[in-house]
Amino acid sequence: MDDDLVEDDSPDLFINFTPEVQKAIAEVLPSKDPLDEPDFNSIDYINSLFPTEQSLSNIDEVVSRMETKIQSIDNEISTVVRGQITASQEGRQSLDEAQRVIKQLFTHIKTIKEKAEKSEEMVREITRDIKQLDCAKRNLTLAITTLNHLHMLVGGVDTLKLLTQRRLYGEIALPLQAISEVMTHFETYSDIPQIKSLSDQVKSIHVELAEQITHDFKEAFSGTNKTTIPNKQLAQACLVVSTLEPKVKKDLLKWFVNLQLQEYNHLFQETEDTAWLDKIDKRYAWIKRHLLEFEDRLGNLFPQNWEVSERIAVQFCQNTREELVKIMAKRRSEIDVKLLLYAIQKTATFENLLSRRFTGVTLRDDESEPDFGAKPPFTGLIGVCFIPHLEIYIESIDRNLADLIERFVQDSKQSQPTEATDTQAAILPSCPDLFVFYKKSMIQCTQLDNGQSMLSLTKTFQKYLHEYSERILQNNLPKIESQSIGTSVQLLTRDLQKISTSGIIQNFSSLLKEGEITRFNKDELAKICCILSTAEYCLETTQQLSDKLKEKIEPGLADQIDLSKEQDNFHKVISNSIQILVQDLENACEPALTAMSKIQWQNVDTVGDQSPYITALTTHFKTTIPIIRDNLSHTRKYFTQFCIKFANSFIPKFIQNIYKCKPINTEGAEQLLLDTHMLKTVLLNLPSIASQINRQAPASYTKVVTKGMTKAEMILKVVMTPVDPSKAFVEQYKKLLPDCQLNDFYKILDMKSVKRQEQAVLVEVFKSYKT
Repeated sequence: MDDDLVEDDSPDLFINFTPEVQKAIAEVLPSKDPLDEPDFNSIDYINSLFPTEQSLSNIDEVVSRMETKIQSIDNEISTVVRGQITASQEGRQSLDEAQRVIKQLFTHIKTIKEKAEKSEEMVREITRDIKQLDCAKRNLTLAITTLNHLHMLVGGVDTLKLLTQRRLYGEIALPLQAISEVMTHFETYSDIPQIKSLSDQVKSIHVELAEQITHDFKEAFSGTNKTTIPNKQLAQACLVVSTLEPKVKKDLLKWFVNLQLQEYNHLFQETEDTAWLDKIDKRYAWIKRHLLEFEDRLGNLFPQNWEVSERIAVQFCQNTREELVKIMAKRRSEIDVKLLLYAIQKTATFENLLSRRFTGVTLRDDESEPDFGAKPPFTGLIGVCFIPHLEIYIESIDRNLADLIERFVQDSKQSQPTEATDTQAAILPSCPDLFVFYKKSMIQCTQLDNGQSMLSLTKTFQKYLHEYSERILQNNLPKIESQSIGTSVQLLTRDLQKISTSGIIQNFSSLLKEGEITRFNKDELAKICCILSTAEYCLETTQQLSDKLKEKIEPGLADQIDLSKEQDNFHKVISNSIQILVQDLENACEPALTAMSKIQWQNVDTVGDQSPYITALTTHFKTTIPIIRDNLSHTRKYFTQFCIKFANSFIPKFIQNIYKCKPINTEGAEQLLLDTHMLKTVLLNLPSIASQINRQAPASYTKVVTKGMTKAEMILKVVMTPVDPSKAFVEQYKKLLPDCQLNDFYKILDMKSVKRQEQAVLVEVFKSYKT
């Protein structure tokens, strides 16, 4: 046991372990016994055993348990100590045995290593001669192969010279290719004079063959005697050209293709009458005829993989494009949309023909040609020259749309609005016509150009969408005749003053008839609904148009297409249409509301059925709502909006007229409360009023009506509440109308004809009231 772990400061022996040791012991032998704690305190432990004087009575029992535990621990310690003595002896014996075995193993390994080194040395001695022979064999094989190649090269060069002089191209192709491959073997020996001489001779033969074959072709096709060299010999010469430098083949094909188009360039040069756009189909007829003749006469002359026919067609397209660019720039003023579209159509047809006939492989090799993505290979190869002139096409679209809008304006003045059917909403017939024209124009423009021209077309579309929303829709909404409202109210006021109290209800219906104002008839209401439905159709179709334009235009320009402003215009038409319908129905209700406020409610002595003004309002609803509902049957959401807007506008006006019913007695308030409840019932059923199908009103609408009309009922209930005691009256007001302000409180007091002095007291109570 280490000295630093033992402390002799006290009579007893204490062993203090380091924290790491303590932690390890706790993990191996976990214990909750306080005696095992590293910071064990004997005094605290004794106090825990005997917390009170009474507990000392058990001291003998506790001491007995301690002695028993101490004896048990002593026995365990003795057993462990004896076991450690035995284990120590056995461990030492095992260690000695292990050391002995390790020494034996080390001796065996050393012996094996010595034997392995001797074996390796023996193998090296045996294979030394074999390696030398193997190296000699490789060198000999290389030397023989090099000599064979050299012999082949020397003989081949002489043979090539002879064959070249005799123009035996059919016998040259294979040896020439073989010699070219052999020359790659001697690239590392180029510093040897003989090898360099042979290399120079091969290069000279290549140059000579290139010049000779080129001369033969020119002699055959443009010389004085075109029948000197047979086609078979030229066909064999092409095989030789394929093994020469790629530039030889490229230059030969360029010369030959240009030779084939000499006649075309002459016939359709700028000064010729056939060069103009109206004769553009003659250009395409010439090349189709020429290609047929070429393939019939010289189709087997060139190797198939040279794609000579396609190369002629590509060069034709390039020449045509360049010529059209020049001639259209000079004669720009002579181009009209009809001529332009004719040229584009003929060109597109020809390009489609070429795309079906050829693969476009030579175009992929030509980096000077534009990349048209996934389109057919020849699409736009000529037609791209028309793009700078497509503004003529856009201007034509603009003029056509202007004429179309003018025709729509004239038609709108003469035609009657269509009626909705079971399967289709009532919309103006001009609307589908406009978007059909848009669709055709977009498809046509897509075939011409899906870049800047498509963007210009979009701006033209935007212009006339705005024109349509303003001139065809907004300007054709009927106007509200507002001047008759004041006259009707004056008539009602004058007549109401002549009515006796006893006849207040009986004579009311005749006054309502005299106070009626000018309203929209059924056709005018149908027209407003038709314009609304048309605006909705335009709104949805404009969104589809926007999506289609973004799909068709070049991806980089898609972000510039934005028809949100035009959609806002159609939203505005819809909103205005709904507002006009609401205002018309409100105007119809205005005389009845005014008549309601002019009744002498303080003279009502009995509560009867609903008043005639409620009947009049209900009649207006039953007359107007079905017309609007039927015409908006395919746009239910806007019919619901109409109902909600009407409720939001009408109910506050009704409440304001309730405040005007002053002075009013208790019976009058009860009658007015009955009328209010009857009106609430009618309004809750308003969306399906006079309908054979009793459909539940939308929750959003029901919420508006319930909230507004409940407020009206609560106002009347407050009016029916006695003002004495004042505190109870104010509490009732706050309870029934928690959101109402002091201004409304004054109005209710006026309805009850409360005197100014009493009002002042009630107002003080109101101001001091705390909820």
